[in-house]
Amino acid sequence: MCLSLKIIKKLCCSALTLPLYLTDLTGLYAVYKRAFPRLAYNVTFSYNEKMHEMKRDLFRNLPKFIGCGSGANFQFYPQGCTVVCTDPNPHFEVYLRMNMDANNHLTYGQFVVASGEDLKDVEDGSVDVVVCTLVLCSVGNVQQVLQEVRRILRTGGAFYFLEHVISDPSSWTYFFQNVLEPLWYYISAGCMLTRATWKELEAAGFSQLHLKHMEAPDVTPVIRPHIMGYCIK
Repeated sequence: MCLSLKIIKKLCCSALTLPLYLTDLTGLYAVYKRAFPRLAYNVTFSYNEKMHEMKRDLFRNLPKFIGCGSGANFQFYPQGCTVVCTDPNPHFEVYLRMNMDANNHLTYGQFVVASGEDLKDVEDGSVDVVVCTLVLCSVGNVQQVLQEVRRILRTGGAFYFLEHVISDPSSWTYFFQNVLEPLWYYISAGCMLTRATWKELEAAGFSQLHLKHMEAPDVTPVIRPHIMGYCIK
Protein backbone atom coordinates (compact mmCIF):
# COMPACT_ATOMS: atom_id res chain seq x y z
CA MET A 1 0.00 0.00 0.00
CA CYS A 2 2.78 2.39 0.98
CA LEU A 3 4.69 1.51 -2.19
CA SER A 4 1.61 2.15 -4.34
CA LEU A 5 1.09 5.54 -2.69
CA LYS A 6 4.71 6.43 -3.37
CA ILE A 7 4.37 5.47 -7.04
CA ILE A 8 1.17 7.50 -7.40
CA LYS A 9 2.73 10.57 -5.81
CA LYS A 10 5.82 10.28 -7.98
CA LEU A 11 3.67 9.99 -11.11
CA CYS A 12 1.73 13.10 -10.07
CA CYS A 13 4.96 14.98 -9.49
CA SER A 14 6.31 13.81 -12.86
CA ALA A 15 3.12 15.10 -14.51
CA LEU A 16 3.67 18.50 -12.90
CA THR A 17 7.18 18.63 -14.34
CA LEU A 18 6.01 17.85 -17.89
CA PRO A 19 5.79 21.55 -18.90
CA LEU A 20 9.35 22.06 -17.62
CA TYR A 21 10.52 18.99 -19.51
CA LEU A 22 8.96 20.36 -22.69
CA THR A 23 10.63 23.75 -22.19
CA ASP A 24 13.93 21.90 -21.92
CA LEU A 25 13.29 20.05 -25.17
CA THR A 26 12.37 23.26 -26.99
CA GLY A 27 15.33 25.21 -25.67
CA LEU A 28 13.27 27.65 -23.58
CA TYR A 29 14.79 26.29 -20.37
CA ALA A 30 18.00 28.12 -21.31
CA VAL A 31 16.23 31.37 -20.35
CA TYR A 32 15.72 30.04 -16.82
CA LYS A 33 19.38 28.99 -16.67
CA ARG A 34 20.33 32.62 -17.33
CA ALA A 35 18.11 33.74 -14.45
CA PHE A 36 19.12 30.98 -12.02
CA PRO A 37 22.45 32.57 -10.94
CA ARG A 38 20.56 35.57 -9.53
CA LEU A 39 18.21 33.24 -7.64
CA ALA A 40 21.18 31.26 -6.31
CA TYR A 41 22.98 34.48 -5.33
CA ASN A 42 19.98 35.66 -3.29
CA VAL A 43 19.51 32.26 -1.66
CA THR A 44 23.18 32.29 -0.62
CA PHE A 45 22.56 35.03 1.96
CA SER A 46 19.83 33.04 3.70
CA TYR A 47 21.76 29.76 3.52
CA ASN A 48 24.98 31.31 4.83
CA GLU A 49 23.13 32.90 7.75
CA LYS A 50 21.63 29.55 8.76
CA MET A 51 24.84 27.60 8.13
CA HIS A 52 27.31 30.18 9.45
CA GLU A 53 28.48 28.17 12.44
CA MET A 54 28.80 24.97 10.41
CA LYS A 55 30.77 26.69 7.65
CA ARG A 56 33.03 28.37 10.18
CA ASP A 57 33.64 24.95 11.74
CA LEU A 58 34.27 23.39 8.32
CA PHE A 59 36.88 25.97 7.32
CA ARG A 60 38.55 26.38 10.73
CA ASN A 61 41.76 24.63 9.59
CA LEU A 62 41.82 26.10 6.07
CA PRO A 63 44.94 28.20 6.81
CA LYS A 64 46.90 24.93 7.01
CA PHE A 65 46.34 24.48 3.29
CA ILE A 66 45.60 27.92 1.74
CA GLY A 67 43.26 27.70 -1.21
CA CYS A 68 40.64 28.45 -3.82
CA GLY A 69 36.87 28.27 -4.09
CA SER A 70 33.70 30.12 -5.06
CA GLY A 71 31.89 33.25 -4.02
CA ALA A 72 29.52 31.90 -1.38
CA ASN A 73 32.43 31.03 0.90
CA PHE A 74 34.78 33.98 0.41
CA GLN A 75 34.02 35.43 3.85
CA PHE A 76 35.33 32.24 5.49
CA TYR A 77 38.72 32.25 3.75
CA PRO A 78 41.82 33.57 5.53
CA GLN A 79 43.60 36.68 4.28
CA GLY A 80 46.25 36.05 1.66
CA CYS A 81 44.47 33.37 -0.38
CA THR A 82 44.59 33.52 -4.17
CA VAL A 83 41.25 32.34 -5.48
CA VAL A 84 40.49 30.68 -8.82
CA CYS A 85 36.78 30.06 -9.46
CA THR A 86 35.11 27.65 -11.86
CA ASP A 87 31.52 27.20 -12.96
CA PRO A 88 29.92 25.82 -16.12
CA ASN A 89 27.37 28.67 -16.15
CA PRO A 90 29.06 31.91 -17.33
CA HIS A 91 26.16 33.97 -15.97
CA PHE A 92 27.44 33.39 -12.43
CA GLU A 93 30.42 35.69 -13.02
CA VAL A 94 28.57 38.95 -12.40
CA TYR A 95 27.45 37.74 -8.95
CA LEU A 96 30.89 36.31 -8.30
CA ARG A 97 32.34 39.79 -8.90
CA MET A 98 29.94 41.21 -6.30
CA ASN A 99 31.26 38.75 -3.73
CA MET A 100 34.81 39.65 -4.73
CA ASP A 101 34.12 43.35 -4.11
CA ALA A 102 32.73 42.50 -0.68
CA ASN A 103 35.75 40.36 0.27
CA ASN A 104 38.83 42.38 -0.59
CA HIS A 105 41.00 40.43 1.87
CA LEU A 106 41.53 37.89 -0.95
CA THR A 107 43.42 37.96 -4.24
CA TYR A 108 41.44 36.78 -7.27
CA GLY A 109 42.75 34.84 -10.23
CA GLN A 110 40.82 33.75 -13.28
CA PHE A 111 37.18 32.73 -13.58
CA VAL A 112 37.17 29.45 -15.53
CA VAL A 113 33.99 28.52 -17.39
CA ALA A 114 34.14 24.73 -17.23
CA SER A 115 32.26 21.74 -15.89
CA GLY A 116 33.57 20.02 -12.80
CA GLU A 117 34.16 16.92 -14.89
CA ASP A 118 36.65 18.69 -17.17
CA LEU A 119 38.88 21.34 -15.58
CA LYS A 120 41.42 21.20 -18.38
CA ASP A 121 42.32 24.88 -17.96
CA VAL A 122 43.60 24.16 -14.44
CA GLU A 123 47.04 22.51 -14.37
CA ASP A 124 47.87 19.26 -12.59
CA GLY A 125 48.87 19.74 -8.95
CA SER A 126 48.50 23.53 -9.21
CA VAL A 127 46.16 24.30 -6.29
CA ASP A 128 46.40 23.82 -2.54
CA VAL A 129 42.69 23.60 -1.76
CA VAL A 130 39.47 22.92 -3.68
CA VAL A 131 36.21 24.04 -2.05
CA CYS A 132 32.92 22.56 -3.17
CA THR A 133 29.65 23.46 -1.40
CA LEU A 134 26.25 22.42 -2.76
CA VAL A 135 27.82 21.41 -6.08
CA LEU A 136 28.09 17.60 -6.15
CA CYS A 137 24.28 17.36 -6.00
CA SER A 138 24.01 18.74 -9.54
CA VAL A 139 27.06 17.55 -11.49
CA GLY A 140 26.63 14.91 -14.18
CA ASN A 141 29.28 12.52 -12.89
CA VAL A 142 30.35 12.84 -9.24
CA GLN A 143 33.24 10.39 -9.49
CA GLN A 144 34.69 12.15 -12.53
CA VAL A 145 34.53 15.49 -10.70
CA LEU A 146 36.37 14.00 -7.72
CA GLN A 147 39.08 12.62 -10.00
CA GLU A 148 39.53 16.09 -11.50
CA VAL A 149 39.80 17.47 -7.97
CA ARG A 150 42.54 14.95 -7.17
CA ARG A 151 44.35 15.82 -10.42
CA ILE A 152 44.55 19.58 -9.81
CA LEU A 153 45.41 19.30 -6.08
CA ARG A 154 49.02 19.22 -4.99
CA THR A 155 50.05 16.22 -2.89
CA GLY A 156 48.93 16.99 0.66
CA GLY A 157 46.31 19.47 -0.59
CA ALA A 158 42.74 19.39 0.70
CA PHE A 159 39.25 19.13 -0.78
CA TYR A 160 36.54 20.74 1.37
CA PHE A 161 32.89 19.80 0.87
CA LEU A 162 29.46 20.66 2.24
CA GLU A 163 26.60 18.86 0.47
CA HIS A 164 22.98 17.88 1.04
CA VAL A 165 22.40 14.13 0.64
CA ILE A 166 19.77 11.41 0.66
CA SER A 167 18.13 10.80 4.02
CA ASP A 168 17.81 7.54 5.95
CA PRO A 169 15.52 5.12 4.03
CA SER A 170 13.24 4.75 7.07
CA SER A 171 12.45 8.48 7.18
CA TRP A 172 9.66 10.57 5.66
CA THR A 173 12.35 12.87 4.28
CA TYR A 174 13.67 9.97 2.18
CA PHE A 175 10.14 9.36 0.89
CA PHE A 176 9.59 12.97 -0.17
CA GLN A 177 13.08 13.27 -1.64
CA ASN A 178 12.29 10.44 -4.03
CA VAL A 179 8.82 11.77 -4.83
CA LEU A 180 9.85 15.39 -5.42
CA GLU A 181 13.14 14.81 -7.21
CA PRO A 182 11.79 15.18 -10.80
CA LEU A 183 10.30 18.61 -9.99
CA TRP A 184 13.25 19.69 -7.85
CA TYR A 185 15.67 18.79 -10.65
CA TYR A 186 14.17 21.42 -12.95
CA ILE A 187 13.52 24.24 -10.51
CA SER A 188 17.03 23.89 -9.02
CA ALA A 189 18.97 23.66 -12.31
CA GLY A 190 19.83 19.95 -12.19
CA CYS A 191 20.05 19.42 -8.42
CA MET A 192 19.45 15.81 -7.30
CA LEU A 193 17.87 15.08 -3.91
CA THR A 194 18.76 11.38 -3.70
CA ARG A 195 22.55 11.23 -3.92
CA ALA A 196 24.53 9.31 -1.29
CA THR A 197 27.57 11.49 -1.95
CA TRP A 198 29.56 10.14 1.00
CA LYS A 199 29.88 6.81 -0.86
CA GLU A 200 31.45 8.59 -3.84
CA LEU A 201 33.92 10.34 -1.53
CA GLU A 202 34.85 7.04 0.13
CA ALA A 203 35.58 5.53 -3.29
CA ALA A 204 37.51 8.50 -4.73
CA GLY A 205 40.99 7.42 -3.59
CA PHE A 206 41.95 10.26 -1.25
CA SER A 207 44.59 9.40 1.34
CA GLN A 208 42.42 10.74 4.17
CA LEU A 209 38.70 11.43 4.51
CA HIS A 210 37.25 13.45 7.40
CA LEU A 211 33.45 13.37 7.09
CA LYS A 212 30.45 13.84 9.32
CA HIS A 213 26.69 13.66 8.79
CA MET A 214 24.43 16.34 10.25
CA GLU A 215 21.04 18.00 9.89
CA ALA A 216 21.16 21.56 8.54
CA PRO A 217 19.12 23.98 10.68
CA ASP A 218 16.07 25.85 9.35
CA VAL A 219 16.42 24.87 5.69
CA THR A 220 13.89 23.20 3.38
CA PRO A 221 13.24 19.73 4.91
CA VAL A 222 14.13 17.77 1.76
CA ILE A 223 17.68 19.20 1.81
CA ARG A 224 18.16 19.08 5.58
CA PRO A 225 20.40 15.95 5.63
CA HIS A 226 23.97 17.16 5.00
CA ILE A 227 27.53 15.91 5.00
CA MET A 228 30.57 18.08 5.53
CA GLY A 229 34.30 17.62 5.92
CA TYR A 230 37.50 17.47 3.94
CA CYS A 231 39.73 14.99 2.10
CA ILE A 232 43.51 15.07 1.73
CA LYS A 233 45.26 13.97 -1.45
